[in-house]
Amino acid sequence: MSRTDWEVVIGLEIHAQLNTASKIFSGASTAFGAEPNRQASAVDIALPGTLPVLNRGAVERAMRFGLAIGAHVAEKSVFARKNYFYPDLPKGYQISQMDLPVVQGGEITIRVGDAAGGENQAYDKSVRLTRAHLEEDAGKSLHEDFHGMTGIDLNRAGTPLLEIVSEPDMRSSAEAVAYARAVHALVRWIDICDGNMQEGSFRCDANVSVRKQGATALGTRREIKNLNSFRFLQQAIDYEVQWQIDTLEDGGRIEQATVLFDPDSGETRMMRSKEDAHDYRYFPDPDLLPLMISAAWKARVQAALPELPGAMKARFMDEYGLSAYDAITLTATKEVADYFQTVVSAAGAAQAKICANWVMGDLAARLNKAELEIAASPVSATQLAGLVARITDNTISNAIGKKVFEALWRGEGGADANAADAIIDAQGLRQVTDSGAIEALIDEVLAANPKSVEEFRSGKEKAFNALVGQVMKASKGKASPGQVNALLRKKLEA
Repeated sequence: MSRTDWEVVIGLEIHAQLNTASKIFSGASTAFGAEPNRQASAVDIALPGTLPVLNRGAVERAMRFGLAIGAHVAEKSVFARKNYFYPDLPKGYQISQMDLPVVQGGEITIRVGDAAGGENQAYDKSVRLTRAHLEEDAGKSLHEDFHGMTGIDLNRAGTPLLEIVSEPDMRSSAEAVAYARAVHALVRWIDICDGNMQEGSFRCDANVSVRKQGATALGTRREIKNLNSFRFLQQAIDYEVQWQIDTLEDGGRIEQATVLFDPDSGETRMMRSKEDAHDYRYFPDPDLLPLMISAAWKARVQAALPELPGAMKARFMDEYGLSAYDAITLTATKEVADYFQTVVSAAGAAQAKICANWVMGDLAARLNKAELEIAASPVSATQLAGLVARITDNTISNAIGKKVFEALWRGEGGADANAADAIIDAQGLRQVTDSGAIEALIDEVLAANPKSVEEFRSGKEKAFNALVGQVMKASKGKASPGQVNALLRKKLEA
């Protein structure tokens, strides 16, 4: 039996750490990297007599997410106690939300496959969300450098989380990764989470099951916990899917379980049998009143939202005439979108396409090679706009523009918007536009290449391109390509 006889069913639970300065129920700092237990207040470690006080900033960040995905932001939501024992859970329960979460429903549209139209043709898909609820994080168990013992660091205890739960709408690891990337980009776009996966600010749990093609009942799921990279998410799902199919085809059965992914072996392994909601004995937290969100509060949060990726993509296509591919690429992250908009603002909307080409082409390639984010680009948006301006006014050709870009990348020309001009002048790169000078170069090239001239006149267009190349070489790349083409063709056809 082949894998095509099976359907994969995936749902994701994403924990996004909200970027508040203090914790969800105490005033302790959430800054990363402190010495163990230096940021654990009396509330966080559950000293007797302490009471939680809800962080308004955490609530507003949850509201922003709900409004951004078109979800229902509940007028009334309730905090509950999720009871389980673990050494890094000081109270013996976690404050979370169960029956009445703050965000209910909503959906996110994802782009799956090769957006450039390659072998894996891209397609759009909507993934429904079940809910997004507020909760506190637990502490952390440390197993190294304790002489065979385990240490407990409670700095993370009480850190505000938004748990984002999807419906089981995804049918491949590629869809799951596309969805996780879309959520990651969105929480950064609306500035509720820094998305730092290495520091644990954005973590994924994947619920994976398989069923025969055409079946309607869901298979037994296994939950892969704490995946902190998109690569691990894809590897873990692919391994788990194949393991479940092999187990079922060999006559075995799948038991509901929580599993961990080992990046070294590329395999998942069982951690414990999977609990259901009733195992946690949820009940409303008596120390916290219901969270009430007024229409006026919701309206203020809505008004403060930035332009969202979907709306910006449509605007780029409408205002600038960009293709869907260009618009999708330029709105992949808010940092890229902001950079592009700054370039266009300085260079002029009429130059939007050439600006897009530079941002997606030379700049993106250079950043990728240097392993830099666009916010750390050595070439500022205004400097790139200055370069675009010199290309579009024919001061330099596009080919010379690439040389100027490399000089900008090296830090030449100064730090201001006129850096490209300084480099052009210092290196004598201004384009030759004098017709007489260009004609003289053409005459020299034609005299030196009689064979190419005859080939062109016998109908071989490639010979023309070869002659253009020779003229450009003779001018050291400075001759205006447009004038070279026009004058050369005129002479050859005379």
